[in-house]
Amino acid sequence: MGMRRRGMRNVRILRHNRSMWYQALDGYVEHMRAAGRAVTTIRLRSQHLARAFAWLGCDPYTVTAEQLTGYMAAHEWAPESRRSVRASLQGFYRWAWESGHVVDNPAKRLPTVPVPPPEPHPTPDAVFSEAKSCADERTLLMLNLAALAGLRRAEIAGLHTDDLSGGTLHVTGKGGKERRVPAHPILEEALAALPRGYVFPGRDSGHLSPDRVGRIMADALPGDDWTAHSLRHRFATRAYAGQRDLLTVQQLLGHASVATTQRYTQVPDDALRRAVIDAA
Repeated sequence: MGMRRRGMRNVRILRHNRSMWYQALDGYVEHMRAAGRAVTTIRLRSQHLARAFAWLGCDPYTVTAEQLTGYMAAHEWAPESRRSVRASLQGFYRWAWESGHVVDNPAKRLPTVPVPPPEPHPTPDAVFSEAKSCADERTLLMLNLAALAGLRRAEIAGLHTDDLSGGTLHVTGKGGKERRVPAHPILEEALAALPRGYVFPGRDSGHLSPDRVGRIMADALPGDDWTAHSLRHRFATRAYAGQRDLLTVQQLLGHASVATTQRYTQVPDDALRRAVIDAA
């Protein structure tokens, strides 16, 4: 009988803790929305936190720095993923501390995560050509928006026919930041032929989700290494090869810094050869 009572008590504690997780997560999501964070960012942070809370199993406001460190140490993640999870935990507990839910921020002592700068990963011409040859009209337009305009999958998903004006695409990027990208004639012709509305409408209303657009494009590109993002790298690499101007490429991609643009841009082989010849 005593064991049964203890078991029931443990169940009640678990249910209480789950309720606390949901309440805490709802509060932080509302905070992120109020700050204007992107939908994709909110979804990613929520997923990270839900997994962490499920693993920790206790009231999120009683978690210690040692428990958070143990959670991070218990998982084999790639450096980028580890840094992203750390950022989610730090963001949540910074909000919890500022809101008075915790008296101390247990995430502020999480160790930093060194991440080697990623190499540019542009989709090869042969892969892009093969994908285009097999794509239907909708998929082809998605592929071209990434490869010929450098748009992110979320920017492709939310594109509206009104965003094309005077041969220029008016793109709303991360954090609501707007930029203008001259439309390639192929894109201008394809978009001008569409009825007014979202370029990629959803089933009920609105537009396709960024995840859906990303899956469609990844499925269209042969092999496992190529995605909407690698097409964006392709755009950056080819734009730089034509002008040798990183500032221009930065503006086209909507990056906050040239350092980010450099990670997208593969230096052309002919530039390397010329540098060797000049050095001689």
